[in-house]
Amino acid sequence: MEGTVVHVAIDRVYAGYIIISDTLKDDAIEAIDKLKTKNIQTVMLTGDNKSAAQVFAGKLGIDRFYAELLPEDKVNRIESIMAENKGGKVAFVGDGINDAPVIARADAGIAMGALGSDAAIETADIVLMTDSPSKVAVAIDVAKRTRKIVWQNIFFAMVVKLGFIILGVFGIATMWEAVFGDMGVTLIAVFNAIRILKN
Repeated sequence: MEGTVVHVAIDRVYAGYIIISDTLKDDAIEAIDKLKTKNIQTVMLTGDNKSAAQVFAGKLGIDRFYAELLPEDKVNRIESIMAENKGGKVAFVGDGINDAPVIARADAGIAMGALGSDAAIETADIVLMTDSPSKVAVAIDVAKRTRKIVWQNIFFAMVVKLGFIILGVFGIATMWEAVFGDMGVTLIAVFNAIRILKN
């Protein structure tokens, strides 16, 4: 049965049941596909029953899923996943108040900003303001590009500073060259960092 079953009684007489089911976000399948192209393993942790979880995991192409989890169960499960992936990083994406403890425990906690609970947003390392799961892959790309540019800036600044220290020791560096070594390098590093905005 695709969903969570809620049984209803009226005046202590069984009246039937209601099936409550989540709906997939428009770009959820695209989000999982993008993560798979980056060789990222996907795991779903949910409080829903096993049959509902299995249906959605199948639709999305999730590698593994764990169902019927309470908030503390989710924390225990993500800790075991982190233990399995020594040397790797584990990110968790969620939007509910029940997800807040897991978001806080993961190496990288990601919350949905528009519809997410305040608790999830406050504990998250990253907040997706558009509530689009596909932005997780974009955030990974931006993070990798940012890290690359930061290392470029550090290496460039260290090389130039070291060069001017050596020139200064031998009395070759002038005042204007020293100014360039300070302010010029800073400006070049800033302009190089601006390239991140192109993403």
